[in-house]
This record gives sequence, structure tokens and C-alpha cells, in this order.
Amino acid sequence: MQGAAGRWRRMAIVGLAAVAAVWFARTRTAEPPPSSLRPTAFDGETMGTTYRVLLARVVPEAHRATLQRGVDSLLRAVNASMSTYDTTSELSRFNARRDTLPFPISSPLAFVLRTSASVHAASGGRFDVTVGPLVNAWGFGPAARPQDTLADSVIARLRQHVGMQWLVLRDDASGTALMKRDPRVRVDLSAVAKGYGVDVVSDWLAAQGEAAHLVEIGGEMRARGRNAAGEPFRVGIEDADPDARRVRFAVGLEDLALASSGNYRNWFELNGQRYAHTIDPVLGRPVRHALLAASVLHPRCADADAWATALMVAGPDSAWALAQRERLEVALLIAGPSGEVEERLTPGFAARRLSSPDPSPPARTRQ
Repeated sequence: MQGAAGRWRRMAIVGLAAVAAVWFARTRTAEPPPSSLRPTAFDGETMGTTYRVLLARVVPEAHRATLQRGVDSLLRAVNASMSTYDTTSELSRFNARRDTLPFPISSPLAFVLRTSASVHAASGGRFDVTVGPLVNAWGFGPAARPQDTLADSVIARLRQHVGMQWLVLRDDASGTALMKRDPRVRVDLSAVAKGYGVDVVSDWLAAQGEAAHLVEIGGEMRARGRNAAGEPFRVGIEDADPDARRVRFAVGLEDLALASSGNYRNWFELNGQRYAHTIDPVLGRPVRHALLAASVLHPRCADADAWATALMVAGPDSAWALAQRERLEVALLIAGPSGEVEERLTPGFAARRLSSPDPSPPARTRQ
């Protein structure tokens, strides 16, 4: 995907050089409370990165272990469906086909593809799950970085096999099938699957009676209810500084998801030009604009995840216009003419901004 390399293992590398970090809540006590009084938290690994779950209440250890086993099982299922690193996954098997025949797919994969198609259409093609060949050609995937700027002819050739118009979802009595109009098209869901995983875990926890919790995967997160103190979960947006990690501001998250994407760490220089990892699937080139990072609030994390990428492709003015048209709550960090960073927050995002940016510890988001 734009901004990700298209494989879960690559996502882990990108995560370590994150753009817009998010933090779990903490209390401001001089001494930590006894472990018996602390809200229950657990974490693990998934999709080439890590996950963390924070419950708003204390639960017995046996119940915590049961919940963690359930979460691990859910995330293994998501990975088995949508990973492009696991060659046996449902998506990898579809990508390996070189035909235009129907390929039966699961309901979760169909749901994520429909979410992707919806954001693709609404964003004017700025979010595109088939953009992988361009990401790789520009050196942000498994392939080596180019020794020279890609020629227009090379970009035009690659773009022939990029575009969601080459994918067809067909429903019938037996289920959903996915087809390629172009056998060479490949799908990469790494800019939406983590958000979907967050939603799956959050929905499941709520069904288990854990109505108040925070779930995070690789920095994408969703909160339900309020934290142990009866307040919205406190999360933070990292400042757009490539050389330092600090919270620029914190927001209170309640019954919402948050996803962030950015451009200020994952880039390289070639022939005196700077090339960022976010690839515009319409132009076939790395974006060159002043938008440094975009954070999106949405009821569902899969949508927030996809929209964060779409806005990063769009650039500051177009992203702002898209947010207004689609009624998205967003925070944009924009490079000013003198090196300063300008904040542009929609009213709903600004209303959740907190006066004290002190959340900890850091979690990763994609760059």
C-alpha cells in the first residue's frame, strides 16, 4: 500500500520508524498503584507488528488469559486471510493466480475489499490497494531503491496494472468471489487490515462483556467506553519531527477509532530530490506536498486506517476539502514556509484535544 511495503514483515520495520505515534493512558501518581488495582492490559505480536489491549477494569488472571487467547485466535484468522507475507494466506493465493476466473473469498476479506473500494471511490482514487507495483518500483517495498528517477515510460507501464477497476467482487447464493480483469494485478491490504483487526478485536471484547477498553495494533486504535478513571482514553499524536519523538498534543478517545499516517521519516534523496514513501496511485509518483501527517477519527478503525492514507496522498488543501465533504474528523500537520508545523483540526477533532499531552508508553503507527 501507499506508505507500507505490502508485507507484514515490512510493516514491522515501518512501524519502528513511525510517523504519528499513539499512546495508552496513564495516571499521574508518584507511586504506581498496587497491581491488584491496575486495569488489566495484555499485548502480543501480529501482522509483523504488535498489539495491545487495555481493559478499563481489573479482571482475574484466568479471565485475562482467556481473553488473550481469544484475541490471538482472532488475529491469526485475520492474518491467515489478508497477509501478503504468508504465501498460504487467502489473499496471497488470490495474488498468485494469473487468470481472470472467480476466486471464492471469505466474508471478512470481502468486507475489507468493499471498505477499500468505498474509500477509493470517495477519495478520487487516492486510496488504492493495487498500488504495490509502484511502491516497490520506488524502493519502498522489498525491491531495492532505484538508482535514478523512474522514467515516465516505466511509470506508465506499471500504472497499466494498477487500479481498483481491475478487481470485481461478485455475490451469488454460494458466497462472494473475487476476480481480476487483469491477471497481473495484485492486492495489498496493509493500509487497512490492521484497522480491520482492531475492529474485530474490539467487537469481540464487547461481546465478551468488556464494554470499556482500548485496542491498538501497530498504532491504529479504537476505544469503547471510558477508562478506569471514568474519562475518555488519553492518546497522543506525535509531533512531525524526524529527529525526535515527542507528543504534540493528546486527545480523549471514547467510542471512536483513530488512525494516523505520515511522511516525515520514511524517505530518501535521489539526484537532489526528496522522495517520500507515500505513492500517489493516480500519478504513479511519490507525493510532493507540504502535508506531513494526517490523523483520522472514525467510528470504525478500518475506515480511519484507509482514510489516513488517502489524505496523505491528497495533500493539505485537497485533504481538508475531502474531510469537509466526507464529514471526517481529522488533524493535519502541515509544513510551513519557514520550517514551522501548522496544525489544521476539524471542529470535532479539536473538541477532543486535551490540555496536557502526557500519555505513555508509545505505540507505533505506519509511516
